[in-house]
Amino acid sequence: MGQQVRRAGTVSVIVSGVACLLTIGQASAAVSHETGTVLYMCSFPMIGQQPLDITARFDSPGTATAGGTITPAAISGTATFNAIHNATIFSAANYDGLRGKVTAPVTATNATPASATVTGLDLPAQITPYVPGPRTFVFTQTAATAVPSFTAGAPGEATFALGNTFKLEVDFHKRDGTWTPWTLDCTVKITNPAQNRAFAPAIPVV
Repeated sequence: MGQQVRRAGTVSVIVSGVACLLTIGQASAAVSHETGTVLYMCSFPMIGQQPLDITARFDSPGTATAGGTITPAAISGTATFNAIHNATIFSAANYDGLRGKVTAPVTATNATPASATVTGLDLPAQITPYVPGPRTFVFTQTAATAVPSFTAGAPGEATFALGNTFKLEVDFHKRDGTWTPWTLDCTVKITNPAQNRAFAPAIPVV
């Protein structure tokens, strides 16, 4: 009988320990926060303001403590040229790729500062043959990316969103192997209703 009690006690300790580990693992698991597609109008050389679709994402620990620090991690996103610009800016002008850096302002609700800027996101060289349709480029966070930290506000939720502006400092690659530098200064397109630039889900603040 004594052995059975001891065994039962041992099993209870093991089960409790496993449950505790699972709880800790769930609490520390990274959560992905993503925007939908946000349309910006960007200044292209010679052809002026043109549309560019942007998406972005980042990871967080999942929850934040009031007064604690929130630092976005694993930031990445896409910049998509529509089918017309792929056919004209790229194919007709003999360009087939890009490389460069991305600057992405971010706004915060129930966190401070209310706005900050992520700089040095890497858009590595992406050179591909022309295929009709949109052309998408991927940018990512690297060790050289400067990522701001935020202080969580009162218990509730902290929400982050892409800012009103966006910048791509890029080199366009020509099929002859040369590169042409362009800076695309972008401003979010005004629509009615306004575009949703928020990352979802929001971060719970406890």
